[in-house]
Amino acid sequence: MISLVNASRWYQQVIGINDVTCTIPAGMTALLGPNGAGKSTMLKLITGQLRPTTGRISVLGEAPFANPNVYRKLGYCPEIENNYDDMTGYEFVTLMGAMAGIPKSALKDRVHAVVEQVGMTVNAGRKIGGYSKGMRQRIKVAQGIIHDPDVIVLDEPMNGLDPVGRRELTKVFLDMADAGKCVVVSSHILYEVEAMTSNILLMNRGRLMAQGNVYHIRSLIDSHPHRITITTNDARRLASKTLELPYVLGVKFDNRDPRLMELETHSPHLFYSAFPDIVLEGGFEIDNYESPDNNLEAVFRYLVNG
Repeated sequence: MISLVNASRWYQQVIGINDVTCTIPAGMTALLGPNGAGKSTMLKLITGQLRPTTGRISVLGEAPFANPNVYRKLGYCPEIENNYDDMTGYEFVTLMGAMAGIPKSALKDRVHAVVEQVGMTVNAGRKIGGYSKGMRQRIKVAQGIIHDPDVIVLDEPMNGLDPVGRRELTKVFLDMADAGKCVVVSSHILYEVEAMTSNILLMNRGRLMAQGNVYHIRSLIDSHPHRITITTNDARRLASKTLELPYVLGVKFDNRDPRLMELETHSPHLFYSAFPDIVLEGGFEIDNYESPDNNLEAVFRYLVNG
């Protein structure tokens, strides 16, 4: 459904992407790489916001740049925050649906269905200016899928979401992929995309380093312990719960911030799968949840140095 052939995009002397050739089929594909790898440039080329400097790009059989035929079948959730803060979530999604050409007779029902799909029914009547980061991400996804596109491109859609929110949106993306849509999700966190798909494109410094199965990539680095930092309302109780997991090696606390904890695990994929249930069952509030990028960098060093 998406094809790049020797595609490059340069910004004067700076390379956005360099000589990328790949195909992206229907289903879920993750575009993975550290910040600055060229992911956003590649997504802007796919969505027709940029024209390639050299090479060819095809989306649904046509060049996407300045092509309304492609735009009608394409949904996009950008990384940047540029919402209409004075609008409610319902008003914003309704506006995007009207601009996409949804008939007025069907628009209201479609808006309510999509808002419910992304878990925003309770908050969609509030103004976007008062939304949390996670709520903004959800409403951006809603506007991206309001017109039921065949290709959905999502640039870092999990930023700002707590573990439960990540799992809920992951289900939304997987349902679309199972329905035959082409869903492309970018991320700089390896274990974030592992729950979504085994098919990845791995980028670094504008080049496509690897394409294929995420489990092979994970196997390269699972011998190293992984650190995960969590900010929560009850760090010590959460620590005791996580230490019950056999693959959690230990937990450290920050004396300067009693809400902050750092745990170490040798099986991050198992931890990330179990963590949302721990949060729900224990009633914990998670303010921040992240892992240093050292492990992803190790993958790139392996691929570059062989």
